[in-house]
Amino acid sequence: MTAPWTDSVTPVPPPPESVPHVRNLVYAGVVTGAWSGLLSLVVYVLGRVLGVPFEMFRPGSDTLEVVPWLMVLVVPIVAAVGGALLASLALGRRHARRMVFWAGTLIALASCASPLIQPAEVIWSSRIWMLIPHLITWLLVVPQIARIVGDSEPGMFVARAL
Repeated sequence: MTAPWTDSVTPVPPPPESVPHVRNLVYAGVVTGAWSGLLSLVVYVLGRVLGVPFEMFRPGSDTLEVVPWLMVLVVPIVAAVGGALLASLALGRRHARRMVFWAGTLIALASCASPLIQPAEVIWSSRIWMLIPHLITWLLVVPQIARIVGDSEPGMFVARAL
């Protein structure tokens, strides 16, 4: 039997450490989450300057409260790291990239329900502006985590070498 990479220009298999592990996913979650948190904070500050009140009902509360800026910064980081840990369950599986991408997309869509199902007292400008950080986090986090998990699919490095 010959190895599938023997016909390659560089007939050396990839080192085992090039296959992603949980630490690679957590690192990517922290980095992409931090960037999405910072961009979400910029959107939040821009919205506040433009007069968007960002008043929402918290779960279990009956009073409108302004969404704190720290929450806008920290929640994307927590969501990205949590998503990366959840995505680690797909490491080494076939079609892992697609599974993680679509699962992350469904989770992002489900997270959009929070601003959309607010009571009528919450104005639509606040709802729409609070959807933008969800979109930013999805755009930065989900494709990157899916790409990293996809690199662990069986035969991925062999396919690249051919």
